Amino acid sequence: MLKVGELAALARLTVRTLHHYDSIGLLQPSARSDAGYRLYDRNDVARLHQIQALRSFGMSLADIGLYLDSPAGSPLAVIDRQLATLDRQMLEAARMREQLQRLRAELASGGQPDLSTWLDSLEQMSMYEKYFTQDELARLPMYHDEAIKAQFKRLTEEAEELIRTQVAPDSDTARDFGRRWLDAFGRGTGGDAELAARVNLMAEREKGSVSMPEHLMRYVMAVIGELKYAIWSRYLEPSVIARMRSHWARRGHEWAPLIGQVREQMRRDPDAAQPASRALGRQWMALFHDMVGTDPEAVAGFRRATEEESMLRKGSGISDEAVIWLRKGLAAG
Repeated sequence: MLKVGELAALARLTVRTLHHYDSIGLLQPSARSDAGYRLYDRNDVARLHQIQALRSFGMSLADIGLYLDSPAGSPLAVIDRQLATLDRQMLEAARMREQLQRLRAELASGGQPDLSTWLDSLEQMSMYEKYFTQDELARLPMYHDEAIKAQFKRLTEEAEELIRTQVAPDSDTARDFGRRWLDAFGRGTGGDAELAARVNLMAEREKGSVSMPEHLMRYVMAVIGELKYAIWSRYLEPSVIARMRSHWARRGHEWAPLIGQVREQMRRDPDAAQPASRALGRQWMALFHDMVGTDPEAVAGFRRATEEESMLRKGSGISDEAVIWLRKGLAAG
């Protein structure tokens, strides 16, 4: 058995960290010496391996405790997850190596890679990592799937051509493009509402970058907006549609950060019982009423449209689970 100082040295952790794990019940030693020193056995060390592996995936200590106490938290499951992450990292390293080799070949031949080539390489290395853990990136097809990356490149080029030729966002041509963009977005986020919400937040904060030129994102969002307004108009009065347009022009940028906050709080408080959860529910409803108004008929029409029309839910990052969680918090408040 190992004393706390010995385990800390071997695991390259501080004794204080192991004491903290013990105090919160995450890793409690199996025994104590006659003098009261913590003693760790093989099973304790195996659990520490699982804890450190899950931390490397970006999981909080509270979530790690819940995960390890669930059937999914077996040592085999954690090892499999580590292997999958390493496989993803090796694949990304290989792709980055190819990119660097192309840059090197061009430089070695006396060429000068243009600015966009350098910036694309730089963004590939840094932008996504600001918003996603390595485990999440492994689940995000638009980050590692070359076919999906190529599809978005084609759609981006198509959008640039639509802008150049001044195709109106409410035209049939633009709406067809919007449907294909949303379908690609769904595949690119693996149908995961949480990943979609994070991508939307990244797009909002990084617009103006090489990967997300502001004029292009503004046009794409306008096209998707017109596509959805056409559907909502079958359920809502023109005055409500006008109100929604005004809301998105003034406050549309507030939705992506708020959805991100909701997703984070859902992990911290699954039962929506904390005051912070109820506060987010009130903030959500205030923004919703600014968009749709408080007329019961308009609210009911909006909700019926959202439930019946799958197109309205595409790309939003809002899941049924999140809506249920918000309603639970509001009911508790």
